[in-house]
Amino acid sequence: MRAKPVIIVTDGDNTAYEALKAASESLNLYVLEESKGNPTPLNGHELVKAITRVPEEPVVVMVDDRGEAGTGAGERALEVLMNAPELKVLGVIAVAANTHPVDGVPIDSSVTDHGRIISHAVDKEGHQVTSSRLYGDTVDVLEDDAGHVPIIGLGDPGKMHGNDSVEHGVPATKRALEEILQRSGYHAS
Repeated sequence: MRAKPVIIVTDGDNTAYEALKAASESLNLYVLEESKGNPTPLNGHELVKAITRVPEEPVVVMVDDRGEAGTGAGERALEVLMNAPELKVLGVIAVAANTHPVDGVPIDSSVTDHGRIISHAVDKEGHQVTSSRLYGDTVDVLEDDAGHVPIIGLGDPGKMHGNDSVEHGVPATKRALEEILQRSGYHAS
């Protein structure tokens, strides 16, 4: 069986889900509704099973620690997803949060609140910061994956002071998904 292509997003609240759903529809991606939740409602193995049952691809899957600084449900699920042989992780959208203390993760690039690609990390509002590390509640376990899969930083999907709202066409969220697809070399067959 061929590995199912997935894009992982480290946020799971309803606003992020609606933003991802709107962006994914225009890019022919499928958002796994069962992954929506704050914190992540399914464990990693349950997520893998749910993903492999979806007929469409690539699948966008959400993981969330609900602001927990330690390794929470979202990060435990993320570790399973990153190592599941049934999945081909195209990349991760690492969402910034105001959680402290966290180690953060090095990113390949970030998308600002206005959908611009930059080389630095962003904060929760989608504003550029001076660091190349993105700080969020569900990203620390990605340290070992940096350099192996594209990791794109993003502010709070669907929010960022309204700049990424569904009414405005979620430009930042859509651009982050496009960046993962481009960097991974994925092309729908």
